[in-house]
Amino acid sequence: MTILAINPGSTSTKIAVYENEKPLMERNIKHSADELKKFATVIDQFEYRKEIILKELKTQGIPVQFDAVIGRGGLAKAIESGVYAVNDRMIEDMRSTPHQHACDLGCMLAHDIAEQIPGCPSYIADTGRVEELNEEARICGSPMFKRICIWHALNQRAIARRHARSIGKRYEDLNLIICHLGGGISVAAHDHGRAVDVNNSLDGEGPFSPERAGSLPVGDLIHLCFSGKYTEEELRARIAGNAGLKAHLGTHDMMEIEDRIANGDKHAELIVNAMIYHIAKEVASKGAVLYGKVDAIIFTGGIARSDYVIPRLRDRVAYLAPTYVYPGENELEALALNALAALRGECKVKEY
Repeated sequence: MTILAINPGSTSTKIAVYENEKPLMERNIKHSADELKKFATVIDQFEYRKEIILKELKTQGIPVQFDAVIGRGGLAKAIESGVYAVNDRMIEDMRSTPHQHACDLGCMLAHDIAEQIPGCPSYIADTGRVEELNEEARICGSPMFKRICIWHALNQRAIARRHARSIGKRYEDLNLIICHLGGGISVAAHDHGRAVDVNNSLDGEGPFSPERAGSLPVGDLIHLCFSGKYTEEELRARIAGNAGLKAHLGTHDMMEIEDRIANGDKHAELIVNAMIYHIAKEVASKGAVLYGKVDAIIFTGGIARSDYVIPRLRDRVAYLAPTYVYPGENELEALALNALAALRGECKVKEY
């Protein structure tokens, strides 16, 4: 089985071609700010990104002949985990979602390319809006609101399965706390195969991160909203994008920040240590969700490569459970393996 996997990100489009479990090609196609500023919305980037994918396949000598095409799922609405066939309703929802992110293009790109191939299905899997929260976790202090989760479900679930295989068990047999450390940070309590509590890592909950503000003092935020100093769009950017380490230190590049710390920048050291502190608090809170019965704490994502961050996180949370590190995102592999399972009939393909 030959599979094309597509993962659109904020400033890149990652693609991979797999033959069964074996990667034949992986590419990370970067998009400059100048290229992207031509488009008023993320959805407007569709044709641009599709042409780049097709051009890269041609450059690599790979014909557009696949058994399946799978894209990263978008943020339109909360759904259960699993593999979904792309349909018109999904595409329309992605076009109109208020939580616009480049991942919303994943299903559109997969569907459009698959349509060029007779009999080729298009899928998504484990979207950022996978929601399996406990009923208590959905409730907050005002009946006007309900908690939602936007998180790194695809990578977290793939890493959970990988860890379970490494110790000769099934994901569904374990209680895990998994912390994805990237531009956004999501921390989930996985209770025997279900993420029963996880923060909204996109726009306003949990620890702050390289690009996102995390939880903020609500009263102060309300005052700021009515101060007249900022537009709604400007304030949204202060929550996701120009927030977190970027707002404090002028960059979200962890290598640059760690170099600054190594060269004696005490302010950078304080801010990064504060981020570590808040991540550890979030991890510890998930221990309460699981009644303290935690088989492992897993760190993944790009920052899991950091020799500064990971030892300090481990120092704060290792009392809860053994800690493991799986650096990187692994999302293209996760997409391809989900598509392969669908083609082999090893999982049920769900209808959106």
